[in-house]
Amino acid sequence: MKLGFYLAVALLTFAPPLVAQESAPKSPRPITIDDFFQIRDVAQPELSPDGQWVAYSVRTRILKDDKNEQRLWMISTHGGDPVPLTAEGVSSSHPRLSPAGKYLSFLSARNDAKNQVWLLDRRGGEAQRLTDVAQGVNDFEWSPDSTRLVLILQDPKPEDAAAAEAAKEKDKDKPAAKPKTPPPFVIDRLQFKEDSAGYLDRRRTHLYVLDVASKKSTQVTSGDFDDNEPAWSPDGKSLAFTSNRSTPDPDRNYNSDIWVVAADNVARSAGASPDDKGAHLAKITTNPGSDRQAAWSPDGKWIAYVTQTDVKAMIYATHHLAIAPSSGGEAKVLTLAFDRSVRRPRFSADGRSIYFIADADGTENLCRIAIAGGEVTRPIGGHLSVSSYSLGKDGAVAAQISTLDRPDEIFLLNENQLSRLTKTNDALLSQLRLAQVDYVHFKSKDGTPIAGYLYKPLDYTPGKKVPTLLNPHGGPVGQYSASFYHLAELYAANGYAVLLPNPRGSSGYGQKFCEAIFGDWGNKDFQDDMAMVDYAVAQGIADPEKLGVGGWSYGGMSTDFIIAQTTRFKAAISGASIALIASGFGHDQYQKDYFSELGYPWENKAVWEKISPFYRVNDITTPTLFMGGDIDWNVPILGSEQMYQALKSIGRTTELVVYPGEHHGFTTPSHIKDRLERYLAWYAHYVKGDSTPARPPEPPPAPAKKAGGE
Repeated sequence: MKLGFYLAVALLTFAPPLVAQESAPKSPRPITIDDFFQIRDVAQPELSPDGQWVAYSVRTRILKDDKNEQRLWMISTHGGDPVPLTAEGVSSSHPRLSPAGKYLSFLSARNDAKNQVWLLDRRGGEAQRLTDVAQGVNDFEWSPDSTRLVLILQDPKPEDAAAAEAAKEKDKDKPAAKPKTPPPFVIDRLQFKEDSAGYLDRRRTHLYVLDVASKKSTQVTSGDFDDNEPAWSPDGKSLAFTSNRSTPDPDRNYNSDIWVVAADNVARSAGASPDDKGAHLAKITTNPGSDRQAAWSPDGKWIAYVTQTDVKAMIYATHHLAIAPSSGGEAKVLTLAFDRSVRRPRFSADGRSIYFIADADGTENLCRIAIAGGEVTRPIGGHLSVSSYSLGKDGAVAAQISTLDRPDEIFLLNENQLSRLTKTNDALLSQLRLAQVDYVHFKSKDGTPIAGYLYKPLDYTPGKKVPTLLNPHGGPVGQYSASFYHLAELYAANGYAVLLPNPRGSSGYGQKFCEAIFGDWGNKDFQDDMAMVDYAVAQGIADPEKLGVGGWSYGGMSTDFIIAQTTRFKAAISGASIALIASGFGHDQYQKDYFSELGYPWENKAVWEKISPFYRVNDITTPTLFMGGDIDWNVPILGSEQMYQALKSIGRTTELVVYPGEHHGFTTPSHIKDRLERYLAWYAHYVKGDSTPARPPEPPPAPAKKAGGE
């Protein structure tokens, strides 16, 4: 590939962070693997009704106990030290302040039970459990008058009730009944698998309304449909929600609509006909694509929502912001000219505009548009990533924001002034020296403009060629955005330049850019990934003789595509990938996507084989490490096993690592650490050419326990 394709290259070096950092030690150190477990994940901001406080969650990965723990905190909007709301030793999430401001409610699974709603009186006292649901609570929201909650509950299994009874007997110090052997899975659905959930049955999620004072609940919706994302009308009389109730088989399409039901509706019994749609339901949207995330206007006359109008484009379609009368009527799409995917719509306090988060050019900004449409503005813009936010009655915004040099923290936007409230990770960051990160622009083989993030190794000297790692992102729909990325910083701390491209297929650059790889994986995105490598080489940064590649999910698939088409990489790491695409049909969770994008494999064999690098195994000479979780139903370990077996059988250098009990996204701290250690060892051996082994040393065996339980 000639370097002449990379004309008109633009380079943006990031400005200082949004707020001044505290003075750092004189000798800050490079980031390490163990620092990952010191980073606290700050999320879920919730502004109090009086605008004086923000509740939020903090997740900690506890390596020594091999577990994760999430606690809730509160901080004043005027600054100061945060106040812990929930105790150590248990996990709590989903903080929600009652509209009257008296209670903080949250989800927690305590005493080995499933998630329940708990109430914490802000005036003092211990948290009290509000719900006692055998199957656990999926989600909930307060009514405007603070007297009720809408709960999202899945239909219970018979064994849920049995487990609840067993727990009661245990509490009575009675011997619990011997657990029965689980029954077989009986499957009659088209969509019968989902990662984390496993095999699916006909149990559905429905809306229930719980009276807080009496603790009595009423089922509001029923039937063979999943009902989710509830939103109360301002007068508390109605609930908007998302459901696919308009098609003969929801498993066959991407449709979902916004529906409205009376909050005092009484659904038919759980044993009613599976076709039961409940009573008094009003359908608000008619779009054949996905309509979801309903939000009411303050006067209750309008519902804003996210809509996917281009059904054929499926996952590559731009998700727009739309508005419709809450009584039914013609909808209006507000962001067609914007052409960026949106999420989390919320009306402003005066009802004149709608806030939302949008992916845009390697960032995630908080945006706003008038209800009549027009120009999109960015109340929180720039090279940063807004993940969630909460609106106050006075126009203030509490937002979860990450930047390239800082993990998520809680910020407050008040009268156009953005200030950081939390300093959760400041103590750690003050010890660290981070890499320089540039957002670079270059051109692909066919002249298409591409962008991505380039991390330079610590102590980089201009003009010096260094080992370089290409890290394709997952999705394929998604993007690398301006947020803190420990893995890239870890690689940079170990002497690598790191390339994070946003090739075609990525979100944030418009639907045409995203849809360019429809049914054609590993072609244009491969060219774009290689273009970033060529750019780094042309800039005198990347050593062309010391290149590595690796990613997870579609990033792992991209790795397989890449090593099957080029031998320029000295090492590869393919995580949670699939290369024989047809083997995923009927085994993973993507049956709907396969049919919509590729057709059936027995009818469209040429397309399926074209995008399957498995058939080019003989062309692969790159030493490749495959890995994944053994209960991943998103991209099952089967794909990694097949590639490992194929390469091993023809004498290539390869290794397979399977992590027990892990789904697509790893959660066990010791497994995450092991994975990071293997990344560094594999690349050091094959990319740098170090004499160190290609795998980390085995950990010492745990000491045997002494008699007596000591």
